Amino acid sequence: MSTDCAIDQIPKGPEFLEYVLQNRFNTAILDRVSQLGLDDWWLTAGCLAQSVWNIKAGKAPDAGIADYDLFYFDADITWQSEDRVIRQGHGLYSDLPVNVEIRNQARVPIWYPEKYGFDYGPVLRARDGIDRFAYQTTAIGLRKEGSGTYRIYAPFGLDLVMQGHVIPNDVLPIRDVYEAKVARWQKIWPDLKIMPWPDADKEQDHGQSQSFGRTAARP
Repeated sequence: MSTDCAIDQIPKGPEFLEYVLQNRFNTAILDRVSQLGLDDWWLTAGCLAQSVWNIKAGKAPDAGIADYDLFYFDADITWQSEDRVIRQGHGLYSDLPVNVEIRNQARVPIWYPEKYGFDYGPVLRARDGIDRFAYQTTAIGLRKEGSGTYRIYAPFGLDLVMQGHVIPNDVLPIRDVYEAKVARWQKIWPDLKIMPWPDADKEQDHGQSQSFGRTAARP
């Protein structure tokens, strides 16, 4: 099982952090999370990866980023408990012109079957949600410790995000989610190299990949 580590203990960690912190909204969110009193949390997903892609493409670090996902874990799975944290977060980040999505990962198994039609599986920690992203490339969590140091959780490493290779993670059967999201990404970051969902791969003669959007390639 993958575990988190200090940012300088993962290949390309310091370089990745330098890119991510050039997005002032990432920096502000990470700096303030401690005020929410959460023990197990990660800033995760697109706001990290897309900051890297923006800078590499010569764009503003925050360009095209739809939201900033903050995952946390709390064994109290009542709606009221999560709503309280969300409201606290809205107040904490009210001066930032971005959408900070705060969600208790322990509650995902409650609503997931109704939305997607199948079970999500047990959740024991915040990073369980990162493991189940539809994309290996953005399955990354970043956290700032009280000492000012940074920890990272990246079960698939950082090579993919740094190279702009988008690879599906088919641990859950959410091909539609993957394809809808990468179609949007391709319009904003056209140089991304996007692999099709594995089922789409099987439809190709001799297992060759098909072009999805503008380009497709294997790392």
